[in-house]
Amino acid sequence: MSVIHAGRPTRRAPRGTEIASKVAVNGVLGLMALYTLIPLWWLSVSATKKSGYLYTGAPLWFSHFDLVANVRTVFSFEGGIFSTWLANSALYSLVGATVSTLLSAMAGYALTKFHFRGRESVFNVILASVLIPAPMFALPLFLLMAKLDLTDSYWSVLLPSCVSPFGVYLCRIFAAASVPDELLEAARLDGAGERRTFFRVGLPLMAPALVTVFLFQFVGIWNNYLLPSLMLNSSSLQPVTVGLVQWRSEFANGVPPLVPITGAFLSLIPLLLAFVSLQRFWRKGLTAGAVK
Repeated sequence: MSVIHAGRPTRRAPRGTEIASKVAVNGVLGLMALYTLIPLWWLSVSATKKSGYLYTGAPLWFSHFDLVANVRTVFSFEGGIFSTWLANSALYSLVGATVSTLLSAMAGYALTKFHFRGRESVFNVILASVLIPAPMFALPLFLLMAKLDLTDSYWSVLLPSCVSPFGVYLCRIFAAASVPDELLEAARLDGAGERRTFFRVGLPLMAPALVTVFLFQFVGIWNNYLLPSLMLNSSSLQPVTVGLVQWRSEFANGVPPLVPITGAFLSLIPLLLAFVSLQRFWRKGLTAGAVK
C-alpha cells in the first residue's frame, strides 16, 4: 500500500512479518549453500594435507601443506592408471556430449519447425522418458549391449551417452523461442535446402542453448558411475568415477586414504574449467526459452 504525501507516492516500510519471511528464506538458502559447499571445501583442504595428517588438526582448514606430493602420488600410483581414467572420462564426456547435443538440436528443431503426423505423440514419449530415473535404464541397456557383444568396450558407454531426452526437450523450447519461421522461409526462398537451412541458419541461432545442453550432458556423463560400472570390467577402460570408488574400497589392501581423496579433487578441475569457460553462453541458454 502506498501513502501520498505532497503529490508523490511513498512506499510504506515493510512489516515485521515481511522482514521475518525474508530472513527465513535467506537462512534456508544459506543452509543449502553450506550443505553444498562444505563437502567441496573439505575435499579441497584434505587433498592438500601431508600423508598421516588427514585426521589430525582442524578438518576444515589447511595444515601440513603437501599438495604437490599428493598429486605426484596419484599419477604414479598403480603404474599411472589415474591418467588413463581421466583420459577415458574425457573421451566419454566429450564425444558423448558432442554427439548428444547435435542429435538433440536436430530433433528439437524438427519437432518445432516441421509439421507431421504424430509429432506431439513423439514429443510426449520423449518427455515421458525424461521423468523416468536414469538407473531404470541401466539393466535394459546392459542386456542390450550384452546381446550385441559390446560390453567391456568403449561403445558400451559411448552409445547410451549419445542420447539425451532432456536435451531434446530443451532444444525444442530453444528452437521455438530463438529461430523465427520468417528467417527460415527467407532461406528457403533463396534456394537453401533443409539441411543447409538448419546448419547455416537454425544451428547458429541456437548456439547458447546448445552450449547449455552440452554442459549438462558433459557433467552428467563425467559423473556417471552406474552405467560404466555395469558395462566395463577392464580397468583400462574405466572412467575416473569408477576407478576412484575402486580405490576407495581397497583401503585395506594398501591404498592410502589421500590417494582417492586427491584423485577426487583433481577430477573436479575439468568440470570447474568447463563451467567457468562456458558460463557466459550457458547463462544465456538457460533464459533463452523463458520468454517467447
